[in-house]
Amino acid sequence: MEERHYDASDLTILEGLEAVRLRPGMYIGSTGQKGLHHILWEIVDNAIDEAANGFADKIDVRIYKDGSVSVEDNGRGIPTDIHPKTKVSGVEVVFTQLHAGGKFDEHNYSFSGGLHGVGASVTNALSKWLKVRVWKDGKTWEMEFRSYYDEKKKKFESGIPVGPLTDMKQRTKRHGTFVHFMPDDTVFATVNYDREAVMRRLNELAFLNKGLAITFTDERITRNEYYAAGGEEEGEATQLDLMGATEPFSVSYRYEGGIADFALYLTDGKQRLYQKPLYYRTEKDGILVEFAIQHTNEFTESLFSFVNNIPTPEGGFHEIGFRSGLTRMLNDYARDNKLIKDKDANFLGDDFREGLTAVLSIKMKNVQFEGQTKTKLGNPEAKSPVESATVEGLRTLAAEPKLRRSFEEIIKKAQGAARVRVAARQAKDNARAKNSIDNLMLVGKLAASTGKKPELNELFIVEGDSAGGTAKQARIRSFQAILPLKGKPLNVEKKRLDQVLANEELRTLISALGAGMGNEFNVDKINYHKVIILSDADQDGFHIRCILLTFFFRYMRPLINAGHVYIGMPPLYKVYKPNGSVEEYAYDDNELQEKIEKVGRGYLIQRYKGLGEMSAEQLWTTTMDPARRNLTQVTIEDAVAAEDMITTLMGDKVEGRKEFLNRNANFNKQDSFADRMKARKEGTNEEE
Repeated sequence: MEERHYDASDLTILEGLEAVRLRPGMYIGSTGQKGLHHILWEIVDNAIDEAANGFADKIDVRIYKDGSVSVEDNGRGIPTDIHPKTKVSGVEVVFTQLHAGGKFDEHNYSFSGGLHGVGASVTNALSKWLKVRVWKDGKTWEMEFRSYYDEKKKKFESGIPVGPLTDMKQRTKRHGTFVHFMPDDTVFATVNYDREAVMRRLNELAFLNKGLAITFTDERITRNEYYAAGGEEEGEATQLDLMGATEPFSVSYRYEGGIADFALYLTDGKQRLYQKPLYYRTEKDGILVEFAIQHTNEFTESLFSFVNNIPTPEGGFHEIGFRSGLTRMLNDYARDNKLIKDKDANFLGDDFREGLTAVLSIKMKNVQFEGQTKTKLGNPEAKSPVESATVEGLRTLAAEPKLRRSFEEIIKKAQGAARVRVAARQAKDNARAKNSIDNLMLVGKLAASTGKKPELNELFIVEGDSAGGTAKQARIRSFQAILPLKGKPLNVEKKRLDQVLANEELRTLISALGAGMGNEFNVDKINYHKVIILSDADQDGFHIRCILLTFFFRYMRPLINAGHVYIGMPPLYKVYKPNGSVEEYAYDDNELQEKIEKVGRGYLIQRYKGLGEMSAEQLWTTTMDPARRNLTQVTIEDAVAAEDMITTLMGDKVEGRKEFLNRNANFNKQDSFADRMKARKEGTNEEE
């Protein structure tokens, strides 16, 4: 390569918000719909922080017909006076300076979420325009920002003030902030907000902030249109009327019970062991700890944790402290009440957590989240206060006579779980003892890859021997393995651990992955970094996909969190000329029309009812070739939504399942379950 002169003049200095515009993914994760929602949540988080610190009790979020969004709160209002260092108003500082805001000073906010001072400015930088109105000290202030391409400078100007903060000379008793912005469609792949996703998060925030009233309005759709499309909540029939035909859809959330109501919401439709959740709130060593627990007759644990209102689906030190405190206190309670014999060992934590649904919310200063996505709490100092608060809270609750039966039900449930655990352990021991036999059984089913590097290896889980035989012929043995399943695997949502371990198909899958299961699962030991569910595009295939995803979610969740689970996308149609000169594949009905037009007159159509109907060459070309295939990566962006989806589809909520399937199931589309757990396509044109 030719050597080129390189000096200080070659260094680029990005001023203002240029860096955000140039590399938006560094600040919001992506420019897909996830990133689009992120710039909304940063403004919402600012309003929530006002509420969490006792300065606001009302937040309104609105999506307008033109796609713009506004967030209004009745908090203190952004400072409007002149900043001593920058010599511009506080509003201008907040919306144009990265790492500027009131959250670095503990006197202003005891607790805060958001991006630690970059949220409002990032939202401004990635919007076509942004308008701010502040009601403060009896006055109304307004300011506007715009992003545009400057022809003279030959560069994009991001979030530039149209003018200074202006006193509108309107006296008022109101207080708070109103932010209205239009996401930039030259930045984002889509500027269409997902109504249901916004509603879920706002509902969650209302649960986490007791007494906070949150209103959401979507002017893109009327009340009647929303309910007519099947958007009824809790199955309530809605009377369509003339007013609803023109009135925008709107919903309000407010929970006086806070996360105790959240626990009831999460266990709706399940058989609860006691009707009132066990709820406690206290402060330990400067950390506000709040938890609610509810046991059901289910067999798996569901713990949802939050730090300063931010979900932490990958856990952290607060979850470790909570689980430890729960186990310690309940064992003490069992011994004090002679529910454990002196000669018997203590229960394990797993025993107490069988069928447990818990919400843990803490608020603390100087939060350290691991990773840019803020999904795991990295503050070791949180463990001890949370553990202490959990022990104290449960002891206080256990001392109430009216709650005695609740604790007795928990111990009874743990006793049953312990018996199953012993049986399951025996099953595992037996499995290990006959390890060679299991391996021989696995050899008969699994067509393993020859490659020794797990990061390069792929495991295709296919439906039946017919599809398995085709896939084995189509694969490249050096990195692709094939595991055919005989019939539908066990639906683990309704089964105990010992029943799961007794299922031959699931045992085979566990053995193939080689990383254990449940609490013993170690994602670092997996044999394949791509686990691909490849089922037929029909109702049976959809069901198998749901069953396998439920198994991974319940017993191998780190596999999903690490991004190792994928859905294979086989085509539904082949459009071709009889002479074989043209051959195109379509993955849905819309694409079918495009392929028909491309192939032209004299075309024929082959409809694939299953993978077994495809030749090895066709399966490789359309579904297994890394250069051409479509894979959907399964991720869990919203653990609460994923939990609700699995409970609805795979649990005992028959009416809820019928309603969901009637509204969403389209077996000619390659989506539904995995897409609703959030997905992205693999390949050169990777999309969020």
